[in-house]
Amino acid sequence: MPLVDAHQHYWNPARGDYSWMPPDHPILTRVYGPGDLQHSREAVGIDHTVLVQAAESIEETEYMLGIADATPSVAGVVGWIDFENKDHRAQLERLARHPKFKGVRPMIQDIPNVDWMLRDDVQWAYDAVTDLDLAFDALGFPHHLDNFLTVFSRYPKMRVVVDHCMKPQIGAHTEARFAHWAERMTRIAVETGAFCKLSGIITEASEDWSVDTLRPYTDHVLQAFGLNRVMWGSDWPVCRLRGEYDAWHTAAQALTAHLSVADKAKVFGETAVAFYRLDI
Repeated sequence: MPLVDAHQHYWNPARGDYSWMPPDHPILTRVYGPGDLQHSREAVGIDHTVLVQAAESIEETEYMLGIADATPSVAGVVGWIDFENKDHRAQLERLARHPKFKGVRPMIQDIPNVDWMLRDDVQWAYDAVTDLDLAFDALGFPHHLDNFLTVFSRYPKMRVVVDHCMKPQIGAHTEARFAHWAERMTRIAVETGAFCKLSGIITEASEDWSVDTLRPYTDHVLQAFGLNRVMWGSDWPVCRLRGEYDAWHTAAQALTAHLSVADKAKVFGETAVAFYRLDI
């Protein structure tokens, strides 16, 4: 059984296109490459990873594909194109010819206009992703869920995965916030074919997070989407804001301990291989 981390990053801040990254941050603003993850990845038995974009540039996508070419453990790359520029259809077609290029992720969480994804001038990109049979990683917050449901329903043939369980407000948990998130995640699970990444949630929790803190959220995702549509990801190195690679992996193992061996194999590898069509 291949063990896959379905969501991690490598970056070099000196490249200059990580606009979201706070200057001189002790954890984030440093170089992260395959050698920095190798020990932690191998210690928990992860064989392969999916490398995901962290900058709004074609150049970063090419940078990641270069890493993938030189790094056997990187089985796939999720990159970026400019949804506001129809000329990027040609860029997407070019990138799609690379065997490790698997999809795209617009950084919707950082766009001030919550309705940006519904704009007429970006619809061509969803069609292009669908036509080229690529994956679409949905990055946002709970207030984006209604619009994502609209997009996923409008493009039912587009292969979609929700990143980081759509970043529920675990650290500021209230019953109302949980209910809002849970109801809309259930609608996406039931009304569309979207997948979901069990990733990024410790970063949305408080510093004193525990397995019990996370459990209502992971239980809901596992039940709503089912084991064939949930994949584990580390979101390393962003996860280091709340815990190291092994800490989150150990927590995820505890949160899925009730599953059968076969079902855990899906969450920790098989679903990612099938969704991203990884050649491993």
